[in-house]
Amino acid sequence: PNNYQIRRSNSHTIKAVLKKYLIDAALLHLPDRKEYIAEQLAHSLAAYDVLILSGGVSMGKFDLLPQALAQLNVKQLFHKVKQRPGKPFWFGSAANGTLVFAFPGNPVSAFLCLHRYFIPWLLASLTVTKKPVYALHDADTTFTPPLQYFMQVSIEIATTGQLMAQPAEGNGSGDMANLLVANAFMELPAESSNFTKGEVFRVWPYKQII
Repeated sequence: PNNYQIRRSNSHTIKAVLKKYLIDAALLHLPDRKEYIAEQLAHSLAAYDVLILSGGVSMGKFDLLPQALAQLNVKQLFHKVKQRPGKPFWFGSAANGTLVFAFPGNPVSAFLCLHRYFIPWLLASLTVTKKPVYALHDADTTFTPPLQYFMQVSIEIATTGQLMAQPAEGNGSGDMANLLVANAFMELPAESSNFTKGEVFRVWPYKQII
């Protein structure tokens, strides 16, 4: 890519994750032109049960997906979630029942939203029961914004048999490489700002930890 461009990683990452669930997802790239986006999405809405989109849902000049989906009469069920990363997440449904999961474009945001929202929805749709996983926070952490914080962590099994989650320091939602260091997200509630070592919180593993 040129200096002003980024690599198209999200589509390949999401496709790879879905393969674990025996889903061979088709890929489509949409340039930042609203009418073209609407035209292509109209075909996709008619052809597929679910669309997973990444990028184009925030507040920038070229974040055109909400407008294009509204033009196609896709009902917006919500837009933006009080969390970090992944705040701009958009979700809606078309008249024919097709669901649209529109994730932010930053790679960590899209990756988190896929594992926090789409995969649980998929398993529930298939009547697969998966028990929640909890781990001990293995450090003191401060996060002051009034948002649910999904912290990247590296989970290991202590000699006591407990799951211990060590924060994996990164460089924000654009740092895709840091996902190699971590193996899960720890969900820290928005109601608190200070999280102490030894507290227990829910985790969302994306690698096998046991």
